[in-house]
Amino acid sequence: MLDVAQRAGVSKASVSRFIGDDRALLSDAIAQRIEQAIDDLGYRPNQMARGLKRGRTRLIGMLVADIRNPYSIAVMHGVETACRQHGYSLVVCNTDRDDEQERQHLAALRAYNIEGLIVNTLGHHRDQLLELQREMPLVLVDRKVEALHSDLVGLDNPLAVGMALDHLEQQGYRDILLISEAADGTSSRIERMDSFQAQISRRKKMHGAVLEIDLDLPQRLQTFLGAGQAGPKALFCANGIAALACSKALRELGCRLFEDVGLIALDDLEWYPLVGSGITALAQPTEAIGASAFECLLKRLRGDTSPTRSLDFSPQLIVRGSTQPV
Repeated sequence: MLDVAQRAGVSKASVSRFIGDDRALLSDAIAQRIEQAIDDLGYRPNQMARGLKRGRTRLIGMLVADIRNPYSIAVMHGVETACRQHGYSLVVCNTDRDDEQERQHLAALRAYNIEGLIVNTLGHHRDQLLELQREMPLVLVDRKVEALHSDLVGLDNPLAVGMALDHLEQQGYRDILLISEAADGTSSRIERMDSFQAQISRRKKMHGAVLEIDLDLPQRLQTFLGAGQAGPKALFCANGIAALACSKALRELGCRLFEDVGLIALDDLEWYPLVGSGITALAQPTEAIGASAFECLLKRLRGDTSPTRSLDFSPQLIVRGSTQPV
């Protein structure tokens, strides 16, 4: 900065104003001289040092449970795009569904002096999260953490379950098996299971059960396909991971996709159209979910003290060959 000031023939304070938030205080002539000196010298401000000095790093942290999950990647992209549009950078930490990794990442994020945090994980380290919440705004994505009274952005799970069951019923399916990853305290999985059981019980023409994925999935699917006469059968996969596990298991069993059993899945992944005649999906607006999570955080950063709120997005039904009329 001293070199720039000497070359431009101005004070160091004027250079500081030029590269900071007080450029409007400078005359056009002085601003032009400083800009020319910066170009001549190839000066580049150290953004991290500036942030530490001002108490603002313009860094947003994001904690995700499994970065390999397509849902996490899509939401993260929405968050990052919104961050960039508002002049923020995103620091992403993947817990890999490991409690110790989560603890270490929370400590690291604090050391980075992030201004706010977006959380999509199990939240097993609630004390650390509560401590961070006392220091900065925090927004939850998809999964509730009961101890945290924070804004929550995600899917309207009861609506999504209802849309899936409506479609299956209209197509003639009567015996429905919901396939989910193990609940493991994950609020969105639990909410989908509970909604499924509640809604299926009110449909006189339909019968339903819930199955959590394990190593015996092919055998358990075979049992379901060979059992009873409740009517045409369909699988309702609660997310993309469940859809992949079921597709593999059905192929292992030699099923004719999708003549022997129907299938509908939450999430809409790129490979769905490539399986059999295509998998019918309930697409989540993941980009909008990610962008809205950042916008909620930005409002809090700007001083919004209104009560916490939940933003529940609606899915879009995309019909393919896996739910043919029967």
